[in-house]
Amino acid sequence: MRRGSGGASVAGAGAEMGASGSSGDTPHPAFAADVAPDPAEPTPGRRSTPAPNLPLAWAELLRLPALFTVPGDALAGAAATSVPHNSRTLLAIGSSLFLYEAGMALNDWADREEDAAERPHRPLPSGRIRPAAALTAACALTATGLALAARAGRPALSVAVPLAATVWAYDLHLKHTPAGPAAMATARALDLLLGAAATAGRIREALPSAALLGTHTLTVTTISRHETQGGSSRAPLAALAATAALSTLITRGGNRGRGPGGASEAGGTADGRGVSDVRVIPTVRGARSGSAAMSASHVPGTSHVQGTPDVPGTSGVRGASDTQGARTAALAPTPARPRSQPALLASALRPSHSPLRQALATAYAATTARAYFHAALNPSPPLTQRAVGAGIRATIPLQAALAARSGGTATALVVAALAPLGRRFARKVSIT
Repeated sequence: MRRGSGGASVAGAGAEMGASGSSGDTPHPAFAADVAPDPAEPTPGRRSTPAPNLPLAWAELLRLPALFTVPGDALAGAAATSVPHNSRTLLAIGSSLFLYEAGMALNDWADREEDAAERPHRPLPSGRIRPAAALTAACALTATGLALAARAGRPALSVAVPLAATVWAYDLHLKHTPAGPAAMATARALDLLLGAAATAGRIREALPSAALLGTHTLTVTTISRHETQGGSSRAPLAALAATAALSTLITRGGNRGRGPGGASEAGGTADGRGVSDVRVIPTVRGARSGSAAMSASHVPGTSHVQGTPDVPGTSGVRGASDTQGARTAALAPTPARPRSQPALLASALRPSHSPLRQALATAYAATTARAYFHAALNPSPPLTQRAVGAGIRATIPLQAALAARSGGTATALVVAALAPLGRRFARKVSIT
């Protein structure tokens, strides 16, 4: 269903009325002034002007199907911190939703003159929603989003304030400047960091995921700058290359989550210091058992192990103290050796063995590849708009893949389930 089909514009209604009519029921023009139609009954041969469908008009203004791309930001940010979701995570999701819709309303208010020439079917140019109502809605939605972030805590509010400022700066000025795509990418990255700040009170672990999501948003926004006029093949081609690079980075390296008992899947304990192996400390034949036990007790990361008391008359027994000391030392793990920078880089680029992460990365690339390729071959406005819509829809599998990359399997599945819902509602209201 095309945008604007829910309510006819004034010009469309007038044209529709002028084209209809029946010659048998219409009075002669000479008697038109003498024949007054009954207001209670419709005039034969005429159609009454349909009332604007306000709910549909607001759904078009706020682009409601795009809302399904918002919760995954906060959920992916929370998953990156390895902290279980809590009530503050829900507050972060609510804050993101309100700030996102504030940007949608403000976007149409700022572009009302441009849309009157290029997209007159939009709610504001068609007269179905007054510009003052859209601006009031943008202000109210922004205030509500900031209030929810404040309820989530000071760290969340410290991220929500620059997020709201970025949204307003983009819609009012930066959109039409070369800094526009970077500003929109910053807004998406901050939206992901909002979930991390609200859930765990910190954002450090979520910075890599925010960078990947921001890169995707940068490419989509660059394409959208040509969606009404077309004429650029470079942006879709660059988006294809960026999608391939992001898919590769998602499936390689990253946090692997925590396994049973607080240990991560990559090995190590919950405090991050880890255990590399268990080493048996060799002893010299005839050594005292106390010296062997003392060697075990001084291994970093282990508790103190008391040695066998030096009982007179037993030190000369060959093999007795050696066996007991070796067994005690065998139970003492040694700390992991510091890894060099090349080793860390190789680990980060090592392919993942997680089928879920690979499947989500493939779904992300498949959602955009065809539309980007068609827009690159023929950068017409319809194909460019289709590429923008595909890029927006691909945000959901990307968020799910980022959550899986951080070890949040359940979160990834929840986010991925939003994709079919978004496609279903996008058939009724355009996502762009």
